[in-house]
Amino acid sequence: MEYCAVLIPCYNEEATIRKVVRDWKKEIPEATIYVYDNNSTDNTAKIAKDEGAIVRREYKQGKGNVIRRMFREIDARCYIMIDGDDTYPAECGRQMIKEVLEKKMDMVVGDRLSSTYFEENKRPFHNFGNNLVKFFINHLFKSDIRDIMTGYRAFSYQFVKTFPVLSKGFEIETEMSIHAVDKNMHISNITIEYRDRPKGSESKLNTYSDGIRVLKTIFRLYKDYKPMNFFSLLTLFLGMIAVVLFVPIAATYVRTGLVPRFPTLITSGFIAMAALQSFFQE
Repeated sequence: MEYCAVLIPCYNEEATIRKVVRDWKKEIPEATIYVYDNNSTDNTAKIAKDEGAIVRREYKQGKGNVIRRMFREIDARCYIMIDGDDTYPAECGRQMIKEVLEKKMDMVVGDRLSSTYFEENKRPFHNFGNNLVKFFINHLFKSDIRDIMTGYRAFSYQFVKTFPVLSKGFEIETEMSIHAVDKNMHISNITIEYRDRPKGSESKLNTYSDGIRVLKTIFRLYKDYKPMNFFSLLTLFLGMIAVVLFVPIAATYVRTGLVPRFPTLITSGFIAMAALQSFFQE
């Protein structure tokens, strides 16, 4: 089993991958650096190989698919996941390894949001989305993860080999966070300095479509991991709608003896039935 595996999923990162591999070889020379190329159309794989990284390929498109392949194929005492876009500092790697191997943490989160992220990141909706996702997960799952969407993390062998990767794309970080919290794993946060992508390097993350996928993933996993909470909230929501529709009709009936809005009454009845069904789904 290897001491430490540095995992770098890549798609068209020829502008930055050379520096990323060199930085990690300099900071942690005893680590094995893996670059998994995800159908790049540029020279990412060639550059990484020339710099001494072990280069492998994942032909199913999407970051989640790449991470699944990495976790299956590599055995190490400690894993560090890093993006190939040169936005995260390799200098924090040694501290993250210590958290996993000495303090027995299962997941170490590289926290960008507590340092330079909001100054460096030039995409305001990304900033809003990161805060929104953090709010939902920490409130729904009663956790204290400071940066849900960060691509800079360290993992224990136990985490990697027990994590069922379901996501295909950028929602993978959300899935990792929820899995660690639900399984009561040891999690720590390390504040890191974030720098925006250098000139010539383009983000593959679509603010709107990938943001919607992330939010859908949160609520899907909330339903799977916390079914009683999820269906109780759904029951309450539907029940309130049914009551709001029914009360005016009931008041009119008491006052006049007539029911003038049968369609509304029928709708409220169906919504009340849906609420009852949701309750018994628990």
